[in-house]
Amino acid sequence: YVRICSLYGAGFYYIPGTDTCIKLGGYLRVDTTFNGSANYNSPAWNGPAGQGNRYRNQYIAYSRQDLNIDTRTATEYGVVRTFFDATFNWGSGGSYGVSTGIAGGALGVYYAFIQFAGFTMGKAVSQFSTPWTGYPGNATSFLIGGEDDVTGINQLAYTASFGNGVTASISLEDQSAYRQSQILNVSTPQTIASSLVLGALNQNSGASAYGGNSVPDIVGQLRVDQAWGLFQLSGALHDVYAGYYNPLNETSGHPSTVWGGAVMAALSIKNIPTGPGDSINMDATWANGASRYVIGGVSPNSFGMFGSTGLPGVYQSVAFGASADGIFGLNGSIEKNTAWGFRGAFNHNWNPYWTTSLFGSYSSETYTANGRALFCAGLAQAFAGAGGTTSCNPNFTIAQIGTRTAWTPVKNLTFSAEVMYTQLHSSMSGVTGPVTLGSATNGITKPPGVSYEFKDQGTLVGSIRANRTF
Repeated sequence: YVRICSLYGAGFYYIPGTDTCIKLGGYLRVDTTFNGSANYNSPAWNGPAGQGNRYRNQYIAYSRQDLNIDTRTATEYGVVRTFFDATFNWGSGGSYGVSTGIAGGALGVYYAFIQFAGFTMGKAVSQFSTPWTGYPGNATSFLIGGEDDVTGINQLAYTASFGNGVTASISLEDQSAYRQSQILNVSTPQTIASSLVLGALNQNSGASAYGGNSVPDIVGQLRVDQAWGLFQLSGALHDVYAGYYNPLNETSGHPSTVWGGAVMAALSIKNIPTGPGDSINMDATWANGASRYVIGGVSPNSFGMFGSTGLPGVYQSVAFGASADGIFGLNGSIEKNTAWGFRGAFNHNWNPYWTTSLFGSYSSETYTANGRALFCAGLAQAFAGAGGTTSCNPNFTIAQIGTRTAWTPVKNLTFSAEVMYTQLHSSMSGVTGPVTLGSATNGITKPPGVSYEFKDQGTLVGSIRANRTF
């Protein structure tokens, strides 16, 4: 015998012998990505996929079972809610097809939080985020141009409701999982070579000079959510706390701690004239010293893509992008990078069973004048004797455009297909001298002593998905 709990919507029932209501839910999802670098339609923008070598996976299969538990208890102080969401994942993995964990799979905890009297405590979506997080109309987890922590971030938040859909929130949020990019340390040439080259090519964030956690991100949000749609303003302060000039010697000193930050404006318009249920979702973000608010989510901190070249005596073309919160500057300072991005989607319902979304984004990251000089000096030292480039400039942009079509033949069962094109534009130009980027021991298979042309690179990635929600 189960007693239905109608206080909180469909699917809740009372736990026998208590006044607590519980709801069980989840989904099972099956994905296949083609011409990508990782699961969930990741572009071939770094690692062996960016290199285009035989260690890349031409396709990547991925399966996930999600389970969530939602409990609600009415008290004299209001509703006490707990929410837990865990995933069981298995797939052919990333570039090398390596899986770890239980039976070759992996366990993930997305959400685990308590809500009480306006407070949220635990792992939940950031108060900075929009309701669509990094998914204005896409299925890929790699549409950058804004913040994305859809799998939750540890926080202590308070939300006040003023009626008529107006709310405001303030939050202290753990920066270590999603909010720290890298700080580039160019005090030795090896660090800049690792961050720019090995980091991009070997799928690592490079030799980041971040210290430990010092202060959580301070986040605020103001939101208006009504029948016509949503408008939101968000802001964040981010502590940029560096380690030592020499990572192995605490007497080498360190730069002074500086504050970075980010602001975002978001707009959602519902039920537009193109059809019932159609919508437009978009957000724009600016960040200084907090680049993960733009180059966000599970995207890498460093990008490296190779292609062909028509220049004689040149092996290949290449584009690099090293995203960072800042770079070790002069006189104990940190030169903070500035990033901005825009992303959005138009979502159209053809009928109750078929939907199509058109989505895109644009992201830009720039170094200060001093930062560019320091970066290029470090790069020249790292490639000493190799000849250098015609023009060294670490600034870069990434543009993305894609479309997704979904078919829902019966309730809560959806089949979808998605394609996305990504272009990496590097401000580097010219031709390198003969350089050696790495070896097979660190996943880099390029031959020694060859030259490269700096040139924009693009890649197309596609995926198909079956998703059953319950």
